Amino acid sequence: MKDFYISQAVERENTTVTSSFIVAAKQVKPKKNGDPYLALTFSDRTGLLDAKMWDGVAEAQDKFEAQDIVKVRGLISRYNGRMQITVHQIRKIDDSEIDYSDYLPKTDKNVDELWATVKGYVDSFKNPHLKSLIESFICDPEIERGYKDAPAAKTLHHAFIGGLLEHVVALMKLCDTVAALYPQIDRDLLLTGVFLHDIGKVHELNYSRAFGYSTSGQLLGHMIIELEMLHEKLKLLPDFPKRLQILVEHLIISHHGQYEFGSPKLPMFPEALMLHYLDDLDSKMESMRAHFEREATLENEWTSYNKSLERPLLNVKKYLAGSDEDK
Repeated sequence: MKDFYISQAVERENTTVTSSFIVAAKQVKPKKNGDPYLALTFSDRTGLLDAKMWDGVAEAQDKFEAQDIVKVRGLISRYNGRMQITVHQIRKIDDSEIDYSDYLPKTDKNVDELWATVKGYVDSFKNPHLKSLIESFICDPEIERGYKDAPAAKTLHHAFIGGLLEHVVALMKLCDTVAALYPQIDRDLLLTGVFLHDIGKVHELNYSRAFGYSTSGQLLGHMIIELEMLHEKLKLLPDFPKRLQILVEHLIISHHGQYEFGSPKLPMFPEALMLHYLDDLDSKMESMRAHFEREATLENEWTSYNKSLERPLLNVKKYLAGSDEDK
């Protein structure tokens, strides 16, 4: 276990620390005099930290790359309201020195309990074909391992180990609640879409050292991977109705909702539309939560610009705690 985590930066302000981080980003930039400096972003399981290295750059810049894990000695300080570290020494560390649990953020929920919740929903299915289909995934040990470990995205939402499962459980609860308000909704079909809509991310994303895309993820994307996974399981279910298969396939390929968001088709029946909107809602609420958490130590009522939501965010608790004179 590390002695210093990024979440401790505020309490260690103006002190020199020695710790290890993933190099989330690396750029060589020129100073005003033309000499190079390193603009870095470090990460560990508790967050991100901006870093600058001003001296000794020529010797250090070729000794590590983005996604490497490095040992760093540097000064923690605050710049424009944000914590950063000025790097004095840096080196790449060997795999033998690495405890990967230090570096990747992880759900704070019990994944076995989350998985049991998913199984509970599937056990309640009344449609035998959909129940058999999802059980074929649930009973696959490789799928279970991937589902419990995978993030739901690289950066946009639920970007942590176990994020996919946490997202799907939240979405199942949302869909189950909202579907009860609309008698025309086929609950089993909707929840089937929830379970399958992001399952391809167990193969699309790499998440052993840092979050990134696999080759198949880069070339195909999770929706194509999901269709392939679905068709493999359907080979084991020869009596699965063809018309029901087409509906399940549409749930997968339409859940992004709009062409500009990478959706091959628009949602064209009620369950597909509900899946899209509630998936989008859970994703955006998690993006907001994570952004507020990252900037919890800042005094500003407004956060920095959120790229995925394309806006800054108002922290309502900080706003209401302020003075009416500053409104």
